Amino acid sequence: MQTTRVRFDNVSKAFARGERHDSLRDLIPAAVRALRGRRAQPPDLFWALRDVTFDVEPGQALGIIGRNGAGKSTVLKLLTRILKPTAGTCAVIGRTGALIEVAAGFHPDLTGRENIYLQGAIMGMKRAEIATRFDEIVDFAGVAPFIDTPVKRYSSGMNARLGFSIAAHLTPDVLLIDEVLAVGDKGFQEKCQERMKQFLREGVAIVFVSHHLPAVAQLCDHVLLLEQGRPRMLGKPADVIAAYCRTTGSSDQDDVAIGTELRSERHAGSVDSFEITPGQRLTLDVTLDFRVDISRATVGIVIWDLARELYVYGASSDFLGIPFVSAKAGDRRTLTFSFYTHLSRGLYALEVNVVDLERHRFAALARGIRHFQVVEHVSYDGVANLYLEGRDTTEEHAPAALARSASA
Repeated sequence: MQTTRVRFDNVSKAFARGERHDSLRDLIPAAVRALRGRRAQPPDLFWALRDVTFDVEPGQALGIIGRNGAGKSTVLKLLTRILKPTAGTCAVIGRTGALIEVAAGFHPDLTGRENIYLQGAIMGMKRAEIATRFDEIVDFAGVAPFIDTPVKRYSSGMNARLGFSIAAHLTPDVLLIDEVLAVGDKGFQEKCQERMKQFLREGVAIVFVSHHLPAVAQLCDHVLLLEQGRPRMLGKPADVIAAYCRTTGSSDQDDVAIGTELRSERHAGSVDSFEITPGQRLTLDVTLDFRVDISRATVGIVIWDLARELYVYGASSDFLGIPFVSAKAGDRRTLTFSFYTHLSRGLYALEVNVVDLERHRFAALARGIRHFQVVEHVSYDGVANLYLEGRDTTEEHAPAALARSASA
C-alpha cells in the first residue's frame, strides 16, 4: 500500500501587515506594550494562502505554478516547517531534501566540503553514509577545484549546483525544489532533469515550484495553479499550463464573435487542449458571427510558444488565396485551416484575429483560444522539428587509392 509522502489539507496562511517580531529589537517593545495592557489594533491580515489542498504520492511530481506573489514559495516554507499554517494541516513523511532558494541552508564561512557534511547531518544521515556519496556529489556539481573554498566565494551558479547535488544524492524520500532549473548552464539543467526523473522511477515524491514551464511540463504528472493564494486549478500539466497562459478570448465589445474547433487525426472532437507528436496535421475550424457590417476582412492565424513567449508562425487568409470576407450584421461565416506541427516539444497556443481592412483595425482578437502540447521522446533545441537525419559517410568519401589499399 502506498504511503502519501506530502499532504496539504485545506491549508491557509495569514500574515499581519507591518508586524515583525523576528528580533529582540522588535519583540521587546511589543511585549512591553502587552504588559502595560495597551489594547492592540485588530491586525491587518494578508492571506498568502487560502484553502489549498493536494497530495503527492511516491513516484509522483507535483508542479506548482503561478505569478509572483501567488503563494508558491509560502507552500514550500510550510512544507519545510519554516512557517506554520494558520489553518489546516501539512505534513511531509520521510527524509526530505529541500532546495528552496539558491544555497539554502549553506553556512557561508564553511567550505563546500564542510557544507556537504552539514547538510547531510541536517537530513539525518551518518557521516559514513555521506562519505560514500561525497565524490559523486562533487562530480555532479562540477566544483571539485573549489571544494575546500568557503562557499561565500562561490558564484550563484556554483552554489546552486552544489545545493542541488547535495539534495539529489542524499537519498531523500521527498524532494522540494524551487527554481533550481532556472540557474546554471543548459548542461547542468539537463542533468538536473534527468536526476529528478530517476528519483521518480525510484519512488521519490517531488514538489517542484517553477516559472520554467517547459521543465514543469516535462517532469510533472500533475500541476497546481495558484492565483493570489488560492488554488485555481489542479490537473494535467498541459491543461493547467494552458489555463495559466490563457488570456481572454474575443470580447463582447468586438465586432465579430470568434468560435473555434481544433481537430487532429487522433482527436476527432474539439477539445481545449491535447497532446500530439511532431508533424501531425491539425485542422482548425473558425466560426465568425458578425455583429456589424464589414465589407472587407481577413482572418489571421498565429501560433505562440507559451513557455518561451515566442511568436512561432503567422498567416493571413488572403495569403492563402481565400477571398476577402464580406458580411452583414447577423451573418455567420466558417473558414477551415490546416497545418502540420513540425515543432519541437512544448506547449503552443493559437490566436485568431479578424482585421477590418476598411477601418484599418482589429474587428476581433482572441488569444489562447485553443492549445496543443507537442511531446517527443528525444529533446531538440529550438522550436522547429526539421527531422534531421545523419550517418557516418567517412568510407564513402575516402580517396580511391586508400579504398583499394584497404581492400587489398
